[in-house]
Amino acid sequence: MFALATLLTLVNQVSGTPYVVGGDSTSGTDCSGLVSWVTNAATGRPVYGDRFHTGNIERELLERGFQHGSEPGALVVGWNSGHTAVTLPDGTPVSSGEGGGVKIGGGGAYQDQFTNHMFLPMPANEPPAPAPALAPPMGPPPPPGALPPPGALPPPPPGALPPPPPPGALPPPGAPVVMMAQDAPPPGAPVPPPPPGAPVPPPPPGAPVPPPPPAG
Repeated sequence: MFALATLLTLVNQVSGTPYVVGGDSTSGTDCSGLVSWVTNAATGRPVYGDRFHTGNIERELLERGFQHGSEPGALVVGWNSGHTAVTLPDGTPVSSGEGGGVKIGGGGAYQDQFTNHMFLPMPANEPPAPAPALAPPMGPPPPPGALPPPGALPPPPPGALPPPPPPGALPPPGAPVVMMAQDAPPPGAPVPPPPPGAPVPPPPPGAPVPPPPPAG
């Protein structure tokens, strides 16, 4: 199939070719010769040496894969019993014999005088965009007692305390202070006195009240 750039290159190369009835070279051609060149280039045929005329254009276009009618964005050929012209897929009109030789411009295939139209669809330059990938569905929850996947941390048991903060980090407001085993005094060890100025906590219920210090 063809590319639009190929057709644009061709019509720019042959633009200005003199009008010569029955011609089939850059030395001269007529309206049917020009349309033959463009449709040949669009269908992979040799551009020159395989021309048609308005008497057999319908059969020749069918052999080249054209369809009856017209379509936006397609290569469209219009003709009547004595004249033909073509419009490229990008809307560029090209003709020969309309006041001179080959020229870019004019009415192209969509002239009121044309009673017949056929088109060759423009091939897609790019494949259709793939559909967006959907997230895989969530699987069922693992059965009780199943091992976690590699690298995953097992959930804490019910009632377990949260892990301690890193060294130097302050606990969030309202969080209980958790003493690490290495920080707690061993059983029977004397409790260190509070720092100067710190409030003395009340003794627990039932504990003996220490006597006041002797007055000096």
